Formats: sequence, structure tokens, C-alpha cells
Amino acid sequence: MPKLKTKSGVKKRFRMTASGKLKAGVAGKRHRLSSHNAKYIRQNRGTKVMSEADTKIIKLWLPYGL
Repeated sequence: MPKLKTKSGVKKRFRMTASGKLKAGVAGKRHRLSSHNAKYIRQNRGTKVMSEADTKIIKLWLPYGL
């Protein structure tokens, strides 16, 4: 059987934690931040762990992990 390809976008956007969960950058932080309050900007700093439902779908695109 040929090797399966990993989705290129997934390689760039997600990282795996030691326990196998996926973490990704938070959306809504690129532009038009003046319309968001300080609490929104502060809480969305850094990365977040993806939900279980999203993780199942994303792992289908990672046949051999990250």
C-alpha cells in the first residue's frame, strides 16, 4: 500500500500535546481588534486545546500523527 499523505494545512495549524490532545491558535486576533474589548483579547491570548469533537475530525487528516 502507498503511504497516506498528511493534510498540509493541519501540519501548519496544529500541535500535539504529550497526552495526545491537539492545540491550536485562537481565532479572531488578526485585525479589527478595536471592536473587541480588553477581556476578549486577553482571554484569547496564546493557544487553546481543541474540543474532543474537533480532535476526532482533525486526527483523520493526520494518518501518522504530528
